[in-house]
Amino acid sequence: MISRRHLGAGALGALALPRIVRAQTAWPGDRPVEVIVLANAGGPVDTMTRMIMPHVARRVPGMQVVVTNRAGAGGQIGLEAAFNAAPDGYTLGATSIPAQMSIPIERPARYRALDFTFIANIVDDANAFYVPGDSPIRSLADLIATAKARPGQLSCATTGIGSDDHIFLLAFEALSGIPPLVHVPFTGNAPLFGQLLGGHLDLAAINIHDGIAQMREGKLRALATAAPQRARWAPDVPTMRELGFDLVTGASRGILGPPGLPRPIAAKLETAFAGALADPVFLADAERQFMPLRPLIGAAYLQMAQETDAMVRDLWTKRPWKDR
Repeated sequence: MISRRHLGAGALGALALPRIVRAQTAWPGDRPVEVIVLANAGGPVDTMTRMIMPHVARRVPGMQVVVTNRAGAGGQIGLEAAFNAAPDGYTLGATSIPAQMSIPIERPARYRALDFTFIANIVDDANAFYVPGDSPIRSLADLIATAKARPGQLSCATTGIGSDDHIFLLAFEALSGIPPLVHVPFTGNAPLFGQLLGGHLDLAAINIHDGIAQMREGKLRALATAAPQRARWAPDVPTMRELGFDLVTGASRGILGPPGLPRPIAAKLETAFAGALADPVFLADAERQFMPLRPLIGAAYLQMAQETDAMVRDLWTKRPWKDR
């Protein structure tokens, strides 16, 4: 569908605008709305999308939803597909910030991070440092001391170069003054956890809620989280601010549309997401999944994205991460 739209754009020319106008009046009509997830099935962005979208669809009469996964290049493939889709309401994207901002900073990309139509942020999952349960590193102070005593020897896994985990690691290195750790990027949590739990890595920078189940079983230990306050699912894990580091970072996951999404369609979606995010059934599902919610609708979501973009660009000037 996308390729036909792109191929036909130049040939149809003047016919394109009337088609979009008709889509505005009929939306959603009898066509399904595709939500492109920038990551593999089963990951946190995918899980969030498949949980929230049925609640959204019930609030838009006639809305049908199809979720598709377009993983690759750290999320770039899915983001480009959503950005370059026709702004007719039939293609949305499920994204993760700050990865959305870091990609076009570090390499050429066929999208502009702040030009999407920002509809609703759903999750804000703070970063954290995890070590194996039997690690001699038992606190953030231990980590700092060990990193300074063994420069260039500690390995730290993340879910990829330019990911929120990687940005968290770089920001902590800069704030703490420790020598750079040996960065080991993975393509997702599954392979990362296999290596971390197998004792092949010293620590990992991941999202706090990704490791809670293993922490409760004693397989992992969280040293600190970069959340504004302690996670209620992990009340014993201190925040970075409590330990003297003004660092708040994480993965903000939400839904956006291509640039130029007509305001009537965007408004319907914003209203539907606001209702879904207050739905007791969805809230109960999110609680069972340890899903930390941060509802931001429309302009509030865009403002958060703008602030994150400024932070990522500032970090890039101080500690560019393209090669590590």
